[in-house]
Parts: sequence; structure tokens; C-alpha cells
Amino acid sequence: MPTLVQRLQKFLASPQGQKVVAEGRRQLAKPENQAKLKQLATRFQSRRPR
Repeated sequence: MPTLVQRLQKFLASPQGQKVVAEGRRQLAKPENQAKLKQLATRFQSRRPR
């Protein structure tokens, strides 16, 4: 039985997986989405105990 990582790699190599990756890259290129990700990262970093 393939591991989760192997299944994910197989999906990403498929045409459907390539479409998902391309759409993700298009979305990440938008400044408003970059700002949302930055806010999310800041929120997680501030919660992390040191």
C-alpha cells in the first residue's frame, strides 16, 4: 500500500495535479492573498511558546 507521500507525489505528477499547482501559483501571485498568508503566519508565530 502506497504511503501518503507517495500518493501525493503521484497526484502532483498527474495532469489534474499540475492544474491544481498552476492554480495555486496564480492565486499566490495576487497581493491580497500574500497579505492574508503573511497575517496567518504572524498569528501562528505569536502563538508558539518559546
